[in-house]
Amino acid sequence: MSDKYQAAVCTDLGGPSSIRILEQQAKPLRSGEIRILVHAAGLNFPDLLMTEGKYQFRPDPPFIPGMEAAGEVIEVASDVDIFTPGDRVMTGGKGGALAEQWVVRAAAASPLPDALSFSEGASWQAAGSTAWHALVERGHLRKGESVLVLGASGGVGMAAVKMAKHIGATVIGTGSSDDKRKTILAAGADHVLNPTAADLAARVKALTDGKGVDLVYDPVGGDLALTATRAIAWNGRYLIIGFASGKIPAFPANHAMIKTYSLIGVRAGESPRRDPELARRQSAALQQLAAEGAMRPHISHRFALADTAEALRVLERREAIGRVVIEMIPGD
Repeated sequence: MSDKYQAAVCTDLGGPSSIRILEQQAKPLRSGEIRILVHAAGLNFPDLLMTEGKYQFRPDPPFIPGMEAAGEVIEVASDVDIFTPGDRVMTGGKGGALAEQWVVRAAAASPLPDALSFSEGASWQAAGSTAWHALVERGHLRKGESVLVLGASGGVGMAAVKMAKHIGATVIGTGSSDDKRKTILAAGADHVLNPTAADLAARVKALTDGKGVDLVYDPVGGDLALTATRAIAWNGRYLIIGFASGKIPAFPANHAMIKTYSLIGVRAGESPRRDPELARRQSAALQQLAAEGAMRPHISHRFALADTAEALRVLERREAIGRVVIEMIPGD
């Protein structure tokens, strides 16, 4: 094991241009920790926001972004007995994944299923946990119901398409280009629509026999959110996942009252931290889904660690379809 390694470091809050590849000194493990040789790290939209100081978690520069990775265990603390060097794992955290090595709590890691490559494992956990927590734990989506997935070509959107189909729902996705719409259909959506269509709400209703969708899954926010409320069914549920558009919508309370729909906030990372029983339930469900190969990520862009800044710009320009991955060891 080398005592030095390379990492993508955010040196100030200037967005992708603030990323520098710098050498880091490995630190001794503390109780309960493991050291991972990172094979691949998955980029998420919050990684971009963190480099701009716009995410709810705001680390002070310099810091290493990256919320999820997959790799090989190369060292364990003396009190860790659930992993041994050589184990293939995937893991997540609030930052640190964009590096050749990552030290994490052993409890935050899980075995990488044979069904997933390192790059897939590095792209699975954040999106998969968001989709499961939103649709199952918060949205109570049931077989036979309908769901509108906004931003369905993004990482958390595509995971939601696949999770909803796994449950047995009818899925309507939105995608802003022909390539995105084709990929959404290939991911399993029953229908796909252009989010800029003037009659989007009417089209959704036409696809649901005039009823509207039982559930809206919204990681986008902005003006599209209010359009989606016009496509929701009586007693529907609206899941607020995030605001990738950069605009936080203001929902009219009178409209929610008249249509009796529920606005439901989703914090897939924070909720399990506050509720140990939920954490156990979510972990078990996600391990089973990963082993089954459910929500297998679509990876549209792969970059080397040296090109992390450009990878973040792909997210910034909304060019990704599915996931963007930084591969420390290409081909994994």
